[in-house]
Amino acid sequence: MRVSIQEAIATLSSPLKEAMEQLCASPEFDATISEQEYENLLEVSGLADKDLRVALLPVAAAYSIAPISKFYVGAIARGASGRLYFGANMEFEGVQLNQSVHAEQSAISHAWLKGESSLKDITINYSPCGHCRQFMNEINGADTLNIQLPDRDAKLLHEYLPEPFGPIDLGIEQPLLVPVNHGLTAEEDDALIQAAVSATNRSHAPYSHNLSGAAIRDIHGNVFSGMYAENAAFNPSLPPLQVALIAMNLADVALKDIQDVVLVERANAVISHLQDTQAVLEALNPDIPLGYLAI
Repeated sequence: MRVSIQEAIATLSSPLKEAMEQLCASPEFDATISEQEYENLLEVSGLADKDLRVALLPVAAAYSIAPISKFYVGAIARGASGRLYFGANMEFEGVQLNQSVHAEQSAISHAWLKGESSLKDITINYSPCGHCRQFMNEINGADTLNIQLPDRDAKLLHEYLPEPFGPIDLGIEQPLLVPVNHGLTAEEDDALIQAAVSATNRSHAPYSHNLSGAAIRDIHGNVFSGMYAENAAFNPSLPPLQVALIAMNLADVALKDIQDVVLVERANAVISHLQDTQAVLEALNPDIPLGYLAI
C-alpha cells in the first residue's frame, strides 16, 4: 500500500531519519536535495553514497500514484549540479496504460523542469524496464549515465541497453535536457497560456517537430508547467500534460486540486496531443476545463 512521505521517513534508521524529517519539514523542500544537504546526510548517516541513495528510495516512492498496479516505484536522479531529484510512477484510471508515467521518467523530467542539462546517475527500486532504458537513452550524457539498484553494483545505462538506438541514429545532435528556446510567442496575456507557451519553447520534439507544452493551475492559483519529451523510439515519448502532472505531484498537490489546464502546440503538426490530453483530464475530472492554442 502507498505510504505518506512522513511514514516513509519514519522507516529510516536514526540519525538519517531525524535529518530527513528536518529537511522535509522545511517550507523550502521541493522533493529535491541539494549537493550540500546531501553531503550533510552522508555525514550524519555514515552511509556510502550508493547506500544512502538506496536508503532514500522509499521517500521517493511515497510520491507514487499507482491505482492500477498497486506497484510503487521511486527513482532519484542526480544532476550535473549535484542536486538529487525525486521521482515516482503515476497511473491514471480510465485511460490507456501508455499514458502512465514511469518513475525514471518522473525523476528525469523533474530534473529537466528545474534546469539540469545532464545527469550523473539514477537510482531505482527495481531494474528499469525496456521502456525506461530507451527513455533514458534520449538524454544528454546517456553514454555515461550510471544506474544504481539496491544490492547491486552500479552499471552504465548501455550495459542495460546494449547496442542502443537513439537520437544520433536519426541525425539528432541535441538530446533531451540540452537547454533550448524555440522562440514561439502568443498574443494572449493570460498567465496560464503564457506558462504553457514558455514550456513549449523548452520542449524536445526533433522527430515530429510538434513543439508542445501544458500548464496546470490548481485551486490555490499555483501553476505547474510541462513540456513534451519526444523519443527516438517514439512510444516512450512523454506528453506535456504528464510532465506538468509530475511537477504538480512532486509539489505534493493532489490531482483533485486541478482547476484548469492549457495545452499549446504547433499548428498543422503531423501529430497532436489534444485527444490524449482530453482523455486524461476527462478521467481525472470531467469538469476540468481545457484551453487549447495552436501556434
